[in-house]
Amino acid sequence: MVSAMEIYMLLPKTNCKKCGVATCMAFAVGLLGRQKKVDECTPLIEEKKYEAKLKKLREVMAPIEKASETGLIIHPEKCFGCGNCVVACPVNVAAEPTRTAVGLGPEGEKVILRVEDGVVVVNNLKECKRFGPSGTLCNACTATCPSKAIEFV
Repeated sequence: MVSAMEIYMLLPKTNCKKCGVATCMAFAVGLLGRQKKVDECTPLIEEKKYEAKLKKLREVMAPIEKASETGLIIHPEKCFGCGNCVVACPVNVAAEPTRTAVGLGPEGEKVILRVEDGVVVVNNLKECKRFGPSGTLCNACTATCPSKAIEFV
């Protein structure tokens, strides 16, 4: 996972305010939090001297921009299908207490995560505690993943 400082190092560091925030560091934090877009930094886009930094920044930001509304990113290449995330998820347990709560794979459609073909997949993201404007911070799935295949940005 990239940090705000790593993003900041790829910005022009001019604090020109053309992006709508006071400093390039504030813009970096906005990028990380997905409140800002790379294209809002006009010097980075318009000035040739920042071409290499722009290319690297787009690479760094690609996973963050693809993240779900909850900030969830699944790295299938890291997942080996242990299912810890599935049984640790409080929404999954509440949805299927006779299955998920005892370590069995969920069968219903209300569960958020399930393992399919040996890899965790998102089933119903709208049920996630992090979803929507009143979302709460929950990290049960990431905290129990031994391979760091799940992360929130």
